[in-house]
Amino acid sequence: MGCCVSTSSRSTCSSGSRGEAVSPLCFEIGFCGTQRTKRTFSDHVITLQNLPSVPNRIFTNGKSRTSCIFTQQGRKGINQDAMIVWEDFMSEDVTFCGVFDGHGPQGHLVACKVRDALPLELLSSMHSYQSRQNGSGGACLKGDLKKSDGSPEDRLNCLWKETFMKSYKAMDKELRSHPNLDCFCSGSTAVTIVKQGNNLFMGYIGDSRAVMGSKDSNGSMVAIQLTVDLKPDLPREAERIKKCKGRVFALQDEPEVPRVWLPFDDAPGLAMARAFGDFCLKEYGVISIPEFSHRLLTERDQFIVLASDGVWDVLSNEEVVEIVSLAPTRSSAARILVDSAAREWKLKYPTSKMDDCAVVCLFLDGKMDTESDYEEQGLSSATVQSNHSGNAIETDDGQKSELYLPRNFTVRSSEESDSYGRLAAEFEGNVDAVSTEDQNWSGLEGVTRVNSLVQLPRFSEERPNP
Repeated sequence: MGCCVSTSSRSTCSSGSRGEAVSPLCFEIGFCGTQRTKRTFSDHVITLQNLPSVPNRIFTNGKSRTSCIFTQQGRKGINQDAMIVWEDFMSEDVTFCGVFDGHGPQGHLVACKVRDALPLELLSSMHSYQSRQNGSGGACLKGDLKKSDGSPEDRLNCLWKETFMKSYKAMDKELRSHPNLDCFCSGSTAVTIVKQGNNLFMGYIGDSRAVMGSKDSNGSMVAIQLTVDLKPDLPREAERIKKCKGRVFALQDEPEVPRVWLPFDDAPGLAMARAFGDFCLKEYGVISIPEFSHRLLTERDQFIVLASDGVWDVLSNEEVVEIVSLAPTRSSAARILVDSAAREWKLKYPTSKMDDCAVVCLFLDGKMDTESDYEEQGLSSATVQSNHSGNAIETDDGQKSELYLPRNFTVRSSEESDSYGRLAAEFEGNVDAVSTEDQNWSGLEGVTRVNSLVQLPRFSEERPNP
């Protein structure tokens, strides 16, 4: 549903002063006069079946021209995190990034499904808008979107907001009707960004987070939180859930973790207010409508980190930005960050099972290391391929920021370490991966770490009256 992008039309916009062909979508409203190459997302049909052959799209441990990504399995069974970087997305100056954290018995399948299908929903939505514009005689998006007034930037922002909203809605609808994927008590978070020139558009649900490393007026690196962890105790979220007869409260032994419960059963105890899937709670206030925001990037902005809560549970925004900025090579930054999170799990929560971790590091100047630097850090192509499943890896080492939240607060409270040890610049690159074949998700089986779900609901034919 909505996962095939037709490419029958190949219109051009010739409003440039020299009449050069630019992207047929011309999504950069007000920038149709800039020179563009002729390649666009409309150059070939994109379906779920041929996604693996799409160029400049990575979803396993490795690097691209402008980013590096890495995931590592925790200690609860199969890795339920997924990630993606898709460069030349729609056009050559557009990049899509996302991190998805699944939960529930089929959370790993939900996360991977969303990773693959959500970008196609965005493409489909944009293509539909292009078709409407062409049908109405418009050559590009310089025309009105909803109003005749407003700046080009406002119209561009409005277009992307509408695109994110429609795509997230279509994605959840597709999950609900999927014949082979049971999303009743399984779901996934999503933190997604689209970088288009100096514009950054963000859509997100759940508690995965995006943080940006930027330099202040003194040249010092600071952390800027770009998204909000959509927890059930946020006033607006809690109000909506309670209006829908859902319940929000924390368990006695984890008072810092608010959860969403059914009105007639102490289940499932979802630790977030918005998610894909989780249809047992969709009638009771949990939604998949994303929060959307837009930001103009400046020369001070250096990189963006997207990560699942396995990272934010043990590392603050400042620590994450420091680790990435001090990485010996950019291509090793995501892996070093995950290794650092794994070390902090052992130090701070030695009795807990480490959560899955997934990280995307997008460098905003578009530069990466040379291949020789990449290989010197033990991340050769062979190593990347051998670790593509993101399995568990044991290591021997055991101005003011905006929206600063020092922790994700989905782990039990415990006395934290007195000092934060920096990760050494050198680390072992060749490690043995543990196979995930025949593994089951064990997130509800005697884990001291706080899980996204507490227990699965047991429905009876007759439900007590609320």
